[in-house]
Amino acid sequence: MTWSGARVVITGASSGIGAAVADRFRRAGARLLLTGRRAEAPDGAGDRDVYLAGDLADAHFVDALIARAVQEFGEIDALVLCHGLQGDGALGDMPVSRAAALLEANVLTVFAVVQRAIPHLRDATGSIVCVSSRFGLVGVPGQVMYSAAKGGLVMFAQGAAVELAPRGIRVNVVAPGLTLTPRIAEGFGRRPDPEQYAATRAASVPLGRLAEPHEIAEPIFFLASPAASYITGAVLPIDGGYTAA
Repeated sequence: MTWSGARVVITGASSGIGAAVADRFRRAGARLLLTGRRAEAPDGAGDRDVYLAGDLADAHFVDALIARAVQEFGEIDALVLCHGLQGDGALGDMPVSRAAALLEANVLTVFAVVQRAIPHLRDATGSIVCVSSRFGLVGVPGQVMYSAAKGGLVMFAQGAAVELAPRGIRVNVVAPGLTLTPRIAEGFGRRPDPEQYAATRAASVPLGRLAEPHEIAEPIFFLASPAASYITGAVLPIDGGYTAA
């Protein structure tokens, strides 16, 4: 599927799922404004891509990001929010500051970007896709505040879907399972027995394996595109059956 000329803003695009999402839109012919925390543009960035490095918790940077989108595109066809922060921690041990950081990174920064982008999203066809997590749909020991943050993101997106529907702007959410990004692979490599640890994690998934980044990017592209023109407020697990088991 192509979407030539689409004007797309992607956050968290410097690595992992966000980089795979950028690649999918790029191959479709879209014009991209990418952002991430890394100073340099990600590998694979195209000549037409614009990359801005910064912290989405900084209101001035969010203002600059959307201003640049308006400068480059005029209007925004799709906003894809791939950024976030993962954090393990038992309920009794996690500092309040860490819990607050999870809420800020996974919910409040999304709110800030969406709020500033709303006036510039194209009426009737504009779309927003938020990236939550399987842990935003189920309770997991040791992930209480991460689940709360990602679950809050789901509720934010569904509320926004209803509020923006009169303008024809769609808002959807994907909830990926464990995905074999470079960061995850690096984490596995630090385990005493990386292969056994990876096998154990894969065994918790009904399909028996972890996701590849492109398997998350493809449904995100679909939901953002005109092919999903009657889908809004949806929450799509992309987790190999984890939340169905």
